[in-house]
Amino acid sequence: LNPREVPSPLIGKPAPHFELPQLHETAKTFTEKDMLGKVWVLNVWASWCVTCREEHPVLLDLAASGAVPIYGLNYKDKREDGLAWLTGMGDPYRLSIYDAD
Repeated sequence: LNPREVPSPLIGKPAPHFELPQLHETAKTFTEKDMLGKVWVLNVWASWCVTCREEHPVLLDLAASGAVPIYGLNYKDKREDGLAWLTGMGDPYRLSIYDAD
């Protein structure tokens, strides 16, 4: 048993359908079909999330390593707060999508 390993029942499973606007370019959308057949990480985050602040340096390191592409889902946040977060904390994501609901 590796105490650093966090198993997930979602690994190897198809992503559920979604179509959301991009955080930076609201006229563009992103869907699970854009990544069909590729390995990638979708990280759900928000500017108000304390745990997100703790994990953010790890995501920056992972993105810098190039080991796997990381995409962000800015969840239940104000768009301007999400954009300010990425500007101030650094942006590890290839792109972020936005879900205000």
